[in-house]
Amino acid sequence: MVVKLYNYFLCEEKELVKKIHNVLGFTPSNVQLYKTAFSHKSMNQGANKNGINNERLEYLGDAILSTVVAEYLFRKYPTKKEGFLTKMRSKIVKRNTLNKVASEMGLDLLLSHFVDTRISSSMKGNALEALIGAIYVEQGYRKTRNYIIKNILIKYLDINTLETVEDNHKSQLLEHCQKMGSNVEFKLVSRYKVDKRDKFKIAVNVDGKQKSVAEDYNKKAAEQKAAKIAISHILNQSVSV
Repeated sequence: MVVKLYNYFLCEEKELVKKIHNVLGFTPSNVQLYKTAFSHKSMNQGANKNGINNERLEYLGDAILSTVVAEYLFRKYPTKKEGFLTKMRSKIVKRNTLNKVASEMGLDLLLSHFVDTRISSSMKGNALEALIGAIYVEQGYRKTRNYIIKNILIKYLDINTLETVEDNHKSQLLEHCQKMGSNVEFKLVSRYKVDKRDKFKIAVNVDGKQKSVAEDYNKKAAEQKAAKIAISHILNQSVSV
């Protein structure tokens, strides 16, 4: 408690600490840990000026989030089978969902403390995972679990609505083409830099013919975009025949 009060009122980073408190609802003890959580590899300020970025915390946070969500769903749906639970977990921890939650939480306000380039949606989602990793390192599993459930799952997600939403376009495309006896290939067309960040261009080929192309800063997100375009194209063709 003394350390938190010192950080909030007296330390050199007190303005950042107050910003963290306003956005996240708590005062950190280890300020450097949270500076790292919001330092993207493309930035050259904050923790990253010493070659440190949030990728390790992002890796840890991803694992913790997946575990907490799995346990939460297991208890929420005591009669549902493994397939349903896996599908629901995928909807919650997927990149687009995390990007939206991070944006609604206002994590861009913390990223902007360090950023020297445009803040993308994926940077926000990555920072959310890194934040979870930081909370776990500082406060342990139980408090991290409680924070995720109270401040992410309940506050920003409508779990019941997610039950009826089918937004895994890649899975939809693969299932549709499997029924039709068609072969689907996701091909990386190019990978290039935009604002110091990797961007991926993905093409979807069905039976050797290109059906769509899409781009995103995240490879999986680019595949989902390309799959959505491809399945729309295929269904429209079926209707017009």
